[in-house]
Amino acid sequence: MNSPAQPLKAFSGCGIELEYMIVDRDTLAVLPIADRLLRDADGGQLAEVPRGEFAWSNELVLHLVELKNVRPSANLDVLGPGFQAEIRRIDAELAHYNARLMPTAMHPWMDPARETRLWPHDNAAIYRSYDRIFDCRQHGWANLQSMHVNLPFAGDTEFARLHAAVRVLLPLLPALAASSAVADGRRRHELDFRMESYRFHPRRVPSLMGSVIPDNASSRAEYEAKVLAPMYRDIAPLDIEGVMQHEWLNTRAAIPRFDRSALEIRIIDLQECPQADLAIAAATTAVAQALFENRWSSLAAQQAIDTATLAAMLLDTIRDADRAVIADPAYLRLFHFPHGCCEVRELWRHLLDACAGHPLLTPATQPALDTLLNCGPLARRILAAVGEPFDRERLAAVYRELCDCLAAGRLFAGNAR
Repeated sequence: MNSPAQPLKAFSGCGIELEYMIVDRDTLAVLPIADRLLRDADGGQLAEVPRGEFAWSNELVLHLVELKNVRPSANLDVLGPGFQAEIRRIDAELAHYNARLMPTAMHPWMDPARETRLWPHDNAAIYRSYDRIFDCRQHGWANLQSMHVNLPFAGDTEFARLHAAVRVLLPLLPALAASSAVADGRRRHELDFRMESYRFHPRRVPSLMGSVIPDNASSRAEYEAKVLAPMYRDIAPLDIEGVMQHEWLNTRAAIPRFDRSALEIRIIDLQECPQADLAIAAATTAVAQALFENRWSSLAAQQAIDTATLAAMLLDTIRDADRAVIADPAYLRLFHFPHGCCEVRELWRHLLDACAGHPLLTPATQPALDTLLNCGPLARRILAAVGEPFDRERLAAVYRELCDCLAAGRLFAGNAR
């Protein structure tokens, strides 16, 4: 999301980034041809191709392409058809290479150690540094696709309130968004294996990740002193090329992008089509706004929940998604939930009922949210479709259907075989 001339007020717009895998149309193996796609679209070897209200780009690995709206939008219903049109155009371009886009947050059988190819063009020095320091040829680096939701803020007061609201909401997001229960050709213990892998990826420099859930911060100066400065200090001895002293080095579940006055939520798995992605973005934004406006709890109450408590809840939802149990009455009181214990899917029903009428929760979002609440997150529907036990042939059939869902812009039912 590009930075506007003046910082936008909180919740006056939203920036969405969607990451997709490029795969062989026949075998579904990852194909490292993102540079060819971008070159064909623009005529040059660019990391980003402008497309009117949208842009195509790449980060880190050659089998990934990212789509985003270039200006914050207050209407996610308009973004849905726009993203779908871009996907159709990309698939048409990829057809020349017998390739297509694949959704979900992880490729189900990619071997990162063998199949990873780093982007060798723009920003290549940054990616070489990441690879040298952390070894990007592994899950959590090379095999992960997410949706980033960028919410603007104007000044320290809005930053503090937005950061506090998003911070307490983060543990709930895998319950809606988990789509990565299969990797290395087998079922994983976690429904959100992308996040399970992601939380370990900067282990050589732990300050980049912290506890995944960010600590409280009340101003830009405080955040820079407590979070960014230690990161820059810790990475410096390893940053031989001197290219990593930037706020994007931060890998927490939500990070402030002061360069564009936005808070970037990074914890949401990619879904089967933009309709589902944008429904989750709408639900996330609506609940974050209710917290920001102190509808259910004060800023002080939100900041009083300690990071370790939130991090433990996040581990539960990474593992069990919608069926994770929350048994912390103080946390549930932040949302004015009437009981002291519940499964996360019950809390989401309560929150979405309470936010009914929010301008982002429109009839266009309802089918996807109904599917998520009634049938579970995409990871659960994928597991129902592949059954137990499953083999590569069955796995390929399900993921081929997911590719078809993306191409057609339809939800994945996930009926058991």
